[in-house]
Amino acid sequence: MSWGTELWDQFDNLEKHTQWGIDILEKYIKFVKERTEIELSYAKQLRNLSKKYQPKKNSKEEEEYKYTSCKAFISTLNEMNDYAGQHEVISENMASQIIVDLARYVQELKQERKSNFHDGRKAQQHIETCWKQLESSKRRFERDCKEADRAQQYFEKMDADINVTKADVEKARQQAQIRHQMAEDSKADYSSILQKFNHEQHDYYHTHIPNIFQKIQEMEERRIVRMGESMKTYAEVDRQVIPIIGKCLDGIVKAAESIDQKNDSQLVIEAYKSGFEPPGDIEFEDYTQPMKRTVSDNSLSNSRGEGKPDLKFGGKSKGKLWPFIKKNKLMSLLTSPHQPPPPPPASASPSAVPNGPQSPKQQKEPLSHRFNEFMTSKPKIHCFRSLKRGGATPEDFSNLPPEQRRKKLQQKVDELNKEIQKEMDQRDAITKMKDVYLKNPQMGDPASLDHKLAEVSQNIEKLRLETQKFEAWLAEVEGRLPARSEQARRQSGLYDSQNPPTVNNCAQDRESPDGSYTEEQTQESEVKVLATDFDDEFDDEEPLPAIGTCKALYTFEGQNEGTISVVEGETLYVIEEDKGDGWTRIRRNEDEEGYVPTSYVEVCLDKNAKDS
Repeated sequence: MSWGTELWDQFDNLEKHTQWGIDILEKYIKFVKERTEIELSYAKQLRNLSKKYQPKKNSKEEEEYKYTSCKAFISTLNEMNDYAGQHEVISENMASQIIVDLARYVQELKQERKSNFHDGRKAQQHIETCWKQLESSKRRFERDCKEADRAQQYFEKMDADINVTKADVEKARQQAQIRHQMAEDSKADYSSILQKFNHEQHDYYHTHIPNIFQKIQEMEERRIVRMGESMKTYAEVDRQVIPIIGKCLDGIVKAAESIDQKNDSQLVIEAYKSGFEPPGDIEFEDYTQPMKRTVSDNSLSNSRGEGKPDLKFGGKSKGKLWPFIKKNKLMSLLTSPHQPPPPPPASASPSAVPNGPQSPKQQKEPLSHRFNEFMTSKPKIHCFRSLKRGGATPEDFSNLPPEQRRKKLQQKVDELNKEIQKEMDQRDAITKMKDVYLKNPQMGDPASLDHKLAEVSQNIEKLRLETQKFEAWLAEVEGRLPARSEQARRQSGLYDSQNPPTVNNCAQDRESPDGSYTEEQTQESEVKVLATDFDDEFDDEEPLPAIGTCKALYTFEGQNEGTISVVEGETLYVIEEDKGDGWTRIRRNEDEEGYVPTSYVEVCLDKNAKDS
């Protein structure tokens, strides 16, 4: 099966077919190129997707990824990033092993095809030239034969005519002989050219064309083989990354299998455990005795003669145990609102007035000043350690529950130790550099490092003092954390039930004014004594003096804790001016006081009271 013998007369069709083969190869190259672009785009999108869901560094979101399920998710994102890398490898290998190689081969193929068909056209033109020569010789031989025949007929005619002179006959005879000689020459030439043409034609159809077509056939078959090899390479490039992609998927499966729900539950406990004990039983209050009156909700002290066990402070609503309310009453009176007050209504009509802000926290400043003497003269009650205005986080994290405070302090100690180690490494490096300068003065002045060395040593000393301070707080917290057995808890519960009036005041109301927690007293006897003294201190407290008056510009419905309702046009007493948070503390009478938005009232302060 050879194109030279089977397709000897299909030169033009072979030329079209080979051009079609090159077009197919170029189309395949374009297909692979688009595939590489898709792989690159897919890898880029996968990387962007992985980056999008990665937790941001030094953010709250990063702290949330301590759970095993979140860690597994991070591992999945990392594996997907590696997965995207394998698609980039696919694109790179296809570009280098297929596209570049085939593009170079196509150029070589075009040159070879051009050369082969050029030789074919050259042989074709040569045989056509030989054919034209043969035709020309044949026509000349035919013409000479006809001319010789006419000259012979003319000679015979002249020779038969008696009226023609002998000279004319001789001339006609000679002309006939000349024509006969020319015809013989043309015949010989035609015969020679014919033999030559037959030889050339035989070589053309049995030697030149078969050889040229055989080369073209081999070229085409090489193209087909090369295209098949490229397809195999195309598959092998994918197959090579399958093991790595399998490892990526195995990594995702392994990460999923590493999820430990029990561990995550324990982390939730560690993250939110306060370290406090659950509240004791609520004492039964007997309201059947007509002489036993409850203390007003807005009062700052208990009636001494009624024997009420619990301190009750607050604005409008009755006091409740701390597990069931957001803020206890005592803390509400000691803290100022952190939330912005509502804007004044567009009109003065009651219907346009909003219901007010969400449970504003009371200001701490006035009453905390009254605690100063109590706090300095008696042992410090940890329940009120964070009673200071502003709500800023204390340095010792005393606003946190014991367990959370311990974790924060431990974290701070670890950070300080790392900083100390870093400074010590820097000091060692400077010391070594100084030694080098001492041995080789030409490298530098040793005295130039003294200032830096002193600065680093000073920093180390400061960090050590800071570490000691936090370690002291940590030791204090670790010593106070509850680690009691079940029997001790029963005894503590029995003791609490026998002495409920004094314990509940401090042990149950543990939330600080800004929603955080304060420390718990481990020695219950000390808490009881201090809480009793604290009751006595508040029994002697007098209401804060009025420092001016105010007139309500709008109606304000103080439905939330710590606020007081006012009616448009009502005049009230100002007992504490706005501290910059948008709230003013006012009093209607001795039993009713609270906060209203400053923009809702027109304040007129007493100059003497303000100066004092």
